[in-house]
Amino acid sequence: MDAKVNRAGPLSAGDVRLLTAAGVLSAASGVTRFVTSGSVLPFVVSGLALAALAALVGRSVDRLGTRLGAGGTGVLQAALGNLPELFFGIFALRAGLVTVVQSALIGSILANVLLVMGVAFIAGGVRHGDQRFHADPARNMVLLMALAVAVLIIPTATANLHVPAADHEGALSNVAAVILLVVFALSVPSSLRWRRGPSAETEPATGGWPLSLAVGLLAASSGAAALVADWFVHALTPALSTLGISQSFAGLVIVAIAGNAVEHVVGVQLSFRNRADYAMSVILQSPVQIALALIPALVLLSNVLGGARLTLVLPLVLVVVLAITSVVVVIVVFDGKSNWLEGVSLVGLYGVIAASFWWG
Repeated sequence: MDAKVNRAGPLSAGDVRLLTAAGVLSAASGVTRFVTSGSVLPFVVSGLALAALAALVGRSVDRLGTRLGAGGTGVLQAALGNLPELFFGIFALRAGLVTVVQSALIGSILANVLLVMGVAFIAGGVRHGDQRFHADPARNMVLLMALAVAVLIIPTATANLHVPAADHEGALSNVAAVILLVVFALSVPSSLRWRRGPSAETEPATGGWPLSLAVGLLAASSGAAALVADWFVHALTPALSTLGISQSFAGLVIVAIAGNAVEHVVGVQLSFRNRADYAMSVILQSPVQIALALIPALVLLSNVLGGARLTLVLPLVLVVVLAITSVVVVIVVFDGKSNWLEGVSLVGLYGVIAASFWWG
């Protein structure tokens, strides 16, 4: 179907629908922000717009997949797909919503490696049976994530154990943030060399776009995401108050899912089409970039943003669930294959974690 559409023009019917939805929802988000009254509607519309824009970024990168390969696709998609979360974090910190930012960052990691990966395993496993992916780059990704989790645990442990470093949590967080960014920079070349798995099918045509079209849509959707993220933050507090939802649950589940629409849609679609290496690259790159780059960047930026200060001293329960998740994901990924039962287990764990934060 895609090949037939591409002979007639670069955009398929699905591309046009997504582009239209992102444009309409973004415009509606602006209207509800500046024109309409009420506390819930602006929150809902801006959240949907943010998800649609993230999906548009993902579609643009997916159309470049045949040029970039699995590793390049995953790195670029994760970087651009995390832009809405970066914008959200900046505006939320300036608004003083530290709890929401902390929960959203950790929730983004959990949503990718438990919910998205789980659904992708289910979708691919039910249709194709056991799926195999190249184990070495996948293991590298989950080990990098485990390293980042360990680094996040240390400042929290110093604060809870009241060691001398507890009086210098800002300085310790800055040092840890710089080290994580250096590790991330050193890991990028390895991530780009993700190879196709030994039993993967021949990659089907993805219906590539002209480079100018893809870059133009990426720039436009990223700019729109920055505006919508500001409107989303503005609508967040009154909506949570009206709906009776805690900041922790909103950050961990609602904001994290809205901000990770790229990985939700693209990762599952790739697994369903039996493109297991592309799916794993897209799904794993995002949490690794959040842990190694996005969180440290926000920690350092919070020193100069003029709003609330973000440190790596997190609520203990967030650190515990993150540590449990990293262990489970390492076990699941290390053998280089997946099935639907592993997917069900990951989604089940995510459901229990999400439910535990409903009350705050």
